[in-house]
Amino acid sequence: MRVRTKICGITRPEDGVLAAKLGVDAIGLVFYPPSPRAVTALQARKIVAALPPFVTTVGLFVNATEREVRTVLETVPLDVLQFHGDETPAQCQLYNKPYIKAIRMQADTDISQLCIDYAGASGLLLDAFHPRLHGGTGQQFDWGLFPLHTSKPLIYNVIEAINQTSPFAVDVSGGVELSKGLKDAAKMAAFLRGVTRVIKSKE
Repeated sequence: MRVRTKICGITRPEDGVLAAKLGVDAIGLVFYPPSPRAVTALQARKIVAALPPFVTTVGLFVNATEREVRTVLETVPLDVLQFHGDETPAQCQLYNKPYIKAIRMQADTDISQLCIDYAGASGLLLDAFHPRLHGGTGQQFDWGLFPLHTSKPLIYNVIEAINQTSPFAVDVSGGVELSKGLKDAAKMAAFLRGVTRVIKSKE
């Protein structure tokens, strides 16, 4: 099974369209106001409307209320929800949408237990722990914590990890930007070429 790719933090329709043309599987839209990559529901709707078919749209939320999430869903046709806060399994399942739960990795993180806890998740996104930030930190965690066998697809946000692990997907945000929230065409293309190159080298 090939490694899927997602570029998160899209803030402009032209960036989403370019990512799709370059071959990305999914784009991420951040609905977390403190983030420099945050978009409003109206901005997100314009981005999604510009995308060609077969590109998955993912909405990222951090400890949002049910009303906040439902308000976005009334405006934006999202395919998948991605929860980056302290959401419980029950909270993640309120919307009858496939969802991904982000896990901020620490030395004592029990991925096997989290796979059981979040049994309804489509996958778990493993991210570096930061005491104040939720995703998009650009930091790495100890790849030795990456489990070899799990019951859930695992998504990782560092392309080099493919050399040491076998993730279901890789996710990038800040690493392909001109500045926070503005994507760089050359960096996006290099990211996707890099994924392809690493996978071919392992075959």
